[in-house]
Amino acid sequence: MAQSMYVHIPFCTQICHYCDFNKFFIQNQPVEEYLRSLAGEMSLYQMGKREMKTVFIGGGTPTALDAGQMEKLLASIHENIRLGDEYEFTMEANPGDLTKEKLAVMKAAGVNRLSLGVQTFNEELLKKIGRGHTSEDVYRNIELAREAGFENISIDLIYSLPGQTIEDLQDTINRALELELPHFSAYSLIIEPKTVFYIMLNKGKLSLPSEDTEASMYEYVMERMEKAGYHQYEISNFGKPGFESKHNLVYWNNEEYYGLGAGAHGYLNGVRYHNHGPLKKYMNDIANGEKPIIDQANVTKKERMEEEMFLGLRKTEGVSIQGFKQRFGIDMNDVFGEAIANFLQKELLVIEGGNIKLTHQGKLIGNEVFQDFLL
Repeated sequence: MAQSMYVHIPFCTQICHYCDFNKFFIQNQPVEEYLRSLAGEMSLYQMGKREMKTVFIGGGTPTALDAGQMEKLLASIHENIRLGDEYEFTMEANPGDLTKEKLAVMKAAGVNRLSLGVQTFNEELLKKIGRGHTSEDVYRNIELAREAGFENISIDLIYSLPGQTIEDLQDTINRALELELPHFSAYSLIIEPKTVFYIMLNKGKLSLPSEDTEASMYEYVMERMEKAGYHQYEISNFGKPGFESKHNLVYWNNEEYYGLGAGAHGYLNGVRYHNHGPLKKYMNDIANGEKPIIDQANVTKKERMEEEMFLGLRKTEGVSIQGFKQRFGIDMNDVFGEAIANFLQKELLVIEGGNIKLTHQGKLIGNEVFQDFLL
């Protein structure tokens, strides 16, 4: 029974050059109608005040909503669910969007974790990637959040940006660590289709760091975070003890969750599904009393075993060999023996304490390892 929920707010005040998530520039968009549709979608799932361990409101930019709209959104969530003990309720935020009023609304509704899309502290790089905030916005918003009583604050960083040097990254990591936050995420830039960067790359107008430089950047991030006392519990995530993202662990542990909102993905009762992205189609389905699902598929046992490996290996603790057998009724080696033997021999995987996991070298080329677990 799913005890986690993802809610998608597809509105932004600025469209970033690297983003391929479902999003729309907020001006002149039917925000109020969308929020009513979102409430309608929740009621279609007949949750009956189901207890949730994790809720994550992402986007887009949830903090593009004004305080009144945010209050409506959070009220509709509480009408359908209740928060369990030791719950985690995350709201993504854009630096510069947070106000005392918005933070008070979040706090009153039980939001207890903020995730800020900082990306870099280099002002020139921020402009180059299409971000609308400044470093000063980051400092000011974190101060406001702390004053409002938020302790569990995370920031997202991106490396291997166009024109970024190792020195740029070192400065960004040092400035991030000075904030003494309990959690950081650091992702390498991926050029996704239909983004501004994808178009620029195809026109030969985008200069990216080399693969070797990208690997050096990742190694620097890992070493610097460890030195500062952060535990790397997943390929791209670092936290102080007790501040690991419970919601993201739902994904990596291959657990089920509700996915709500335009373009959202969900996983319920063994079925992965995907909602309509265009607002009109999404809202029309709900107005007709139908779930706004454009695509769904039963996940086969083979696919679940694949997911168990390529999602679970993202975690530093890896995948439990005994847990795999209990979950699927078959030895991991009987399914993936060839790939496992190959990567153990190459020292990209290691078996420790009954778990199979990536080595340091394996983390550097994780995607190459993961693809060999597709049957």
